[in-house]
Amino acid sequence: MTKFRHLIWMVIAAGGLILSASQSQAQMRQPDVGDQPGLLPDESVELDPQFRKTAVLYRTNEAPGTIIVVTAERHLYLIQGNGRALRYGIGVGREGFQWQGLVNITRKAEWPDWTPPPEMIARQPYLPRFMAGGPGNPLGARAMYLGTTVYRIHGTNRPDTIGTAVSSGCFRLVNADVTDLYERVPVGTKVIIRQKPEL
Repeated sequence: MTKFRHLIWMVIAAGGLILSASQSQAQMRQPDVGDQPGLLPDESVELDPQFRKTAVLYRTNEAPGTIIVVTAERHLYLIQGNGRALRYGIGVGREGFQWQGLVNITRKAEWPDWTPPPEMIARQPYLPRFMAGGPGNPLGARAMYLGTTVYRIHGTNRPDTIGTAVSSGCFRLVNADVTDLYERVPVGTKVIIRQKPEL
């Protein structure tokens, strides 16, 4: 009788493990809220006032034209000089995908095509292997490529994600803001990515 009970508990435990593993697999394969290829942007989304493009006071020793991304604030600053900057609201990398460093803009593209890197495909196998540029493309209206990394400053087809941390490491702006920034900065622009504001 004891062996029979033990066998029943083993079967129940094994069933629980299988169920748990299948739920984990389902969660891993669920679409990332930040990457929804083909979704057309909802133009009626209104940004929280703190994430709307605005001119601000900003003390720095960096030269005018420098971009400073402050991940913790969800803001990108384009330095204007004389203690001023243009501040844009951004979406940033989710937990485990945030980074910092010094890079330059190495390439710019209007309505860029999207080829998710192999690492992203491995995490999100439902993603297309290639997607032509256009309104439903997750890279949005413009992209500025950062150094030799796979990361970019780009637009989005999900304006509701500005101010959140959902990307795989890129920095996203609403399409109107990324187009504005794109027109203001050339290839070669210095980009500083910080986790926290400078004190």
